[in-house]
Amino acid sequence: MAIYTEVSFDEAQVFLQALGLGELQEIRACTGGVENTNYFVDTDRGAYVLTLFERLSEEQLPFYLFLMKHLASRGLPVPGPAADACGHLVHRLKDKPAAVATRLQGASELAPTVAHCRELGGMLARMHMAVRDYDQSQRNLRGLAWWNETAPSLLPFLDDGQRALMVEELAVQNRIAESAESADSAALPRGPIHADLFRDNAMFLGDRLSGILDFYFAGCDSFLFDVAVCLNDWCIEWDTGRHHRERAGALLLAYQAVRPLEDAERRLLPGLQRAGAFRFWISRLWDFNLPREAAVLQAHDPRHFERGLRERAGGSVAQVA
Repeated sequence: MAIYTEVSFDEAQVFLQALGLGELQEIRACTGGVENTNYFVDTDRGAYVLTLFERLSEEQLPFYLFLMKHLASRGLPVPGPAADACGHLVHRLKDKPAAVATRLQGASELAPTVAHCRELGGMLARMHMAVRDYDQSQRNLRGLAWWNETAPSLLPFLDDGQRALMVEELAVQNRIAESAESADSAALPRGPIHADLFRDNAMFLGDRLSGILDFYFAGCDSFLFDVAVCLNDWCIEWDTGRHHRERAGALLLAYQAVRPLEDAERRLLPGLQRAGAFRFWISRLWDFNLPREAAVLQAHDPRHFERGLRERAGGSVAQVA
């Protein structure tokens, strides 16, 4: 949970009224997440999420917000951002960029079953099909360049074994990027991806997926990387990081029923699972060891993705049937 910028009831009331969202009835801090400040707000017109952006700039935000609007317009269960009278989706509050989006029904499923993974796989493929005509572009800001920039700053916080893993894996990822395999990767189907679709960023009503949240790590990358990120979180054993065959099989079969994977995607999926585990081990270490000042902050445990990386590097990965 993170609250970097505290917003009073009166401040929120004025802000929401200016957007024509009604009279504020309740405001409370959201649990979960470490990047932005989030509040649940209820008005006499509906239920919303108010977000103040702590790292992203006003120039970067239209890509994310219009992507959400695009997906919602295609009938996907994605929060719809509120526009002002001029159609702008990015606003300002407490001298920070801010946005308000509809709050979806349901709850996160932190112990997903085969049925939940099947739902997720189908929805992820629908998202990838729906963005093919999205006309904005922004690179994945947490890609290899960010790994190379961030990893050295984390080495002082690691023990000898972790430090060796960090240095070795960074070298592996750079070798892959420079090799012939990188040409295959560059040719993979690409477009805007969520890039952070973990268990706490999806909502369910029973076994039905009712919402996909938090698009603020989205960027243009291979659709396969999105699949790999989901497999690394939804389809592993939490305590060990080991691959769970049944859940992974359900996710991949449901995905391919909507968007069949190409031969190159099938071949490169294990490597992208490894890359995805490394990306989130770096970010979790960064949040844990170099936290920003916040009124409330609880960083995620980075050991989860360290275990996952060791398992992926050791060959515990999902295979496409």
